[in-house]
Amino acid sequence: MATRLLRIGTALRTYSDKTNLVKTRKQWRSTAASLKETLINQPPTKTTTLDSGMRVASEDSGAATATVGLWIDAGSRCETDKTNGVAHFMEHMAFKGTSKRSQTDLELEIENMGAHLNAYTSREQTVFYAKCLSGDVPKAIEILSDIIQNSKLGESEIERERGVILREMQEVDTNLQEVVFDHLHSTAFQGTPLGRTILGPTENIKSITRKDLEHYVKSHYGPPRFVLAGAGGVDHGQLVELADKHFGKMKGPVYEEIPPVLTPCRYTGSEIRVRDDSMPLAHVAIAIEGAGWASADNIPLMVANTLLGSWDRSQGGGVNNASHLAKASAEDGLCHSYQSFNTCYQETGLWGVYFVCDPMQCEDMVWNIQQEWMKLCTSVTEKEVNRAKNMLKTNMLLQLDGTTAICEDVGRQMLCYGRRIPLHELEARIDSITAKTIQDVGMKYIYNRCPVVAAVGPVENLPDYNTMRASMYWIRV
Repeated sequence: MATRLLRIGTALRTYSDKTNLVKTRKQWRSTAASLKETLINQPPTKTTTLDSGMRVASEDSGAATATVGLWIDAGSRCETDKTNGVAHFMEHMAFKGTSKRSQTDLELEIENMGAHLNAYTSREQTVFYAKCLSGDVPKAIEILSDIIQNSKLGESEIERERGVILREMQEVDTNLQEVVFDHLHSTAFQGTPLGRTILGPTENIKSITRKDLEHYVKSHYGPPRFVLAGAGGVDHGQLVELADKHFGKMKGPVYEEIPPVLTPCRYTGSEIRVRDDSMPLAHVAIAIEGAGWASADNIPLMVANTLLGSWDRSQGGGVNNASHLAKASAEDGLCHSYQSFNTCYQETGLWGVYFVCDPMQCEDMVWNIQQEWMKLCTSVTEKEVNRAKNMLKTNMLLQLDGTTAICEDVGRQMLCYGRRIPLHELEARIDSITAKTIQDVGMKYIYNRCPVVAAVGPVENLPDYNTMRASMYWIRV
């Protein structure tokens, strides 16, 4: 009987070796090669700098649609305590009519093109962009130049938009994740421009005048701070001609006095708690100071961020979660959801975890997070790092799906790095990360560093700050 089973096993192995296994291995090798070839053969990002200092960058994929936009190197970080909120206010006013078009004319023109016009303001950037058919790119850029250079800033429109922004602030106050991250910035960068909110305080919104808006535009809008980005069905030569035609004569920024040098924003390990026991769930963020955009440590921190991963109770997953923190969250019911984050600015950043949990689970969740941080610093394995690298590359490629996502990537990287990093170079940088790289960057940024904590809701169970600070190192290392 034993001899018969042995013969059957040998026959099965022989058959498998001749068929599935060999073919699968060859398929894996070809798939790996095709990924590298695909990344190398991506359309190049062409860049041109005009005499005015304005930069033009585009990726032509030959698509039937296109996204073009203006990325401006100015955001809420450029404001003062008295003018906090003016950058976001100006973003709203750009769509309320120009000297050439009324608000109705502008909206009808965009509608008739079948296009979409949008904008957003961050702490370091302001963006205006349009999605349209590739044949309508010249018209879209002309409209963008008009709303940037010729906004009417009428008094009645300002008053009407003041009410809109105040209602928007009320909506943001109901989004507890936004509230927690604003608190996190205010305590991490207290006393610095990064500590202020993007929307600004209510009293500022009620008092901002046309003169404040005009002064902000004159001081911070101008070709040297502009990047015209395009993706999809765009011709780079045409974009350069259009940029020169519509922005070439623009002066600025114009300063009444020499502007202060952009000083680094000081990070302070600290905490802020807004306890409200009437709320059903606790919302908590715990972080450390991360790296700036151009730092060589940014890629290792992104891999470490992916190692922690994210988890949501509604998505399922339990003992088979690859992330130890996700596995513990699922098995022990530590939280309803959590997500790791890596927020970067010019010279600094915030790297940490945001989670939502039941009132009496705060302590256990924070303990598990800090245990995972210590493992990153001391005992992360090559297997875990390789898994995180693959996930990071997958997420990176998934986020570049569509002309708008690619255009956003082009514009942001041109402002942050002065160039767009090719995908194959980014992949090579990720592939170069090892377990030792993660441990080294963990020791530099996480180990024995002062964390920053922001918590809102029933947070009685959250450990006191000294306890959390004491868990940022291991005696046994």
